[in-house]
Amino acid sequence: MSRIFDIAAERGEAATPADLPRWDLSDLYASPDDPRIEADLKAGDVRARAFSDAWKGRLAGATPAQLAEAIGEYERIDEDLGRIASYAQLLFAANTADPAVGRFQQTINERMTDISAHLLFFTLELNRIDDADLDGKLADPALAHWRPFLRDLRVFRPYQLSDEVERVLMEKSVTARSAWTRLFDETMAQMTVTLDGETKPLDVAFNRLTDRDRSVREAAAREISACLGAQSRLLTLITNTLAKDKAIGDGLRGYERPGSSRNRGNMVEDSVVDALVSAVRDAYPRLSHRYYRMKARWLGLEHMEHWDRNAPLPGSDDSAIAWDEAKRIVRTAYTGFDPALGTIAGTFLDRPWIDAAPVPGKSSGAFAHPTVPSAHPYILMNYRGRARDVMTLAHELGHGIHQVLAARQGYFNSGTPLTLAETASVFGEMLTFQSLLDAQTDPARRRFLLASKVEDMLNTVVRQIAFYCFETRLHDERAKGELSSDRIGEIWREVQTESLGPAFEFTPDYDLYWSYVPHFVHSPFYVYAYAFGDCLVNALYGVYREGAPGFAERYRAMLEAGGTLRHKELLAPFGLDASDPGFWARGLDVISGFIDELEQGSDAHE
Repeated sequence: MSRIFDIAAERGEAATPADLPRWDLSDLYASPDDPRIEADLKAGDVRARAFSDAWKGRLAGATPAQLAEAIGEYERIDEDLGRIASYAQLLFAANTADPAVGRFQQTINERMTDISAHLLFFTLELNRIDDADLDGKLADPALAHWRPFLRDLRVFRPYQLSDEVERVLMEKSVTARSAWTRLFDETMAQMTVTLDGETKPLDVAFNRLTDRDRSVREAAAREISACLGAQSRLLTLITNTLAKDKAIGDGLRGYERPGSSRNRGNMVEDSVVDALVSAVRDAYPRLSHRYYRMKARWLGLEHMEHWDRNAPLPGSDDSAIAWDEAKRIVRTAYTGFDPALGTIAGTFLDRPWIDAAPVPGKSSGAFAHPTVPSAHPYILMNYRGRARDVMTLAHELGHGIHQVLAARQGYFNSGTPLTLAETASVFGEMLTFQSLLDAQTDPARRRFLLASKVEDMLNTVVRQIAFYCFETRLHDERAKGELSSDRIGEIWREVQTESLGPAFEFTPDYDLYWSYVPHFVHSPFYVYAYAFGDCLVNALYGVYREGAPGFAERYRAMLEAGGTLRHKELLAPFGLDASDPGFWARGLDVISGFIDELEQGSDAHE
């Protein structure tokens, strides 16, 4: 996924939606009415029942070869079901306002849950195998391929419940978390604002927050606040309900704190996340506070409001960038680093694997969906011709390249923890940015490029850690009782004030902006992965710029490893260690260095 909180300007578009590519999902299924969907669902149900009959209650006594056979069959069934689920998810992402598509996705979710109920025993039973017994089985070469799968599965062993409880939780999920998430998505997709006397989708107002005219930005911001305010009661209810739902599940499983389940899924220790959060918060004064004071001065403002945060700098070039030019820029950056990666990027750019048109009813922001190894990833974004959109294309192509390379590990071993999933995407952005910066000889244009990159990095690191802190405080307080919209807004404003610094004076209507962030609903505590990835890439890119021999080959091997290796093993060939407190400082120093250069240029200019 990409930084869906980044926003681009609406005006000056390089192309109309009709000129931009839409993806073709026929490599998965031809349409929701494709008879193969029903046939595959029925086949999946038959295979799942047969699998249960063959293996339930027998895993502890299975030989290593038999266990390998069982896991292989389980993977094949799961991948076939994953193809159907991917199609439904992608179809809905491009058509969130279409009731028929929403019903189709819900139907698929319910059918998948019914089938998965027959498979639920497998991972639970695997985790009940004694450690010593499993270690003995893993010594057999027959299980070598599945060692990473079993390793990651065992992470959740201490939090596993009885088969009966696990089944109830899974079956109830379609009317619990997933239902509330769907309500959020459909509510947001239907929200409209009034701009220039016309009714427009909510995301158009967000796009105007980068308009050069401050009055346009303010008007858009106030429309956003009015729109979110009108739905405040519902969005607050969704947030409270999902936070309580998570607390119930975490309590049953015995997780130490609200973010712990996410950290386990990310295969990273709580202490490592704490070190990252602490390092970024300590760096607020030399990063965001320093930069935004400088930006306020450039804008001629004593203090900025929230609608000024993404304002373009005076004199910056806001001309639109055509889609074909964006493709050329990004393709060149990847190819210049490694022709093999450039070839994979070209596959996405030359085939209908990208949905780039900003059309009504489509999910905002951007993501890359890996689907299944037997197919290929798809990318969704909303391209409006801004420089930031070019970086979003580079970001999502990084995800896509990573997913293509990791697919060679197979369905179960290709999945990458979120903390590492952002590595290729952020690295791709850095490649694209650095290629543009290195080619820029005009001091003013170089300054604008640097400022744009700094703002993106602050959005990725500072803003996402602030989001994480907001989530932590919200979930901690929700444990004591339901929160009002006003109280949630107070927490939001306090966190934003701390992270963005004294350059800002926030109007009360900004207290509502927490409610539009979809990650809080879809993926609680996901957001720190962006900061993790950005700081990791900053350190990794520093090794590359130092001219480390064979870097491209080692980097490609890291992506090809998928989920088979943990962060310590992946970073070791580059001489990096995320558990070292100095690691995070090294990444944050890159941002600080860019701000240093901007300050020096600003002083010289003034």
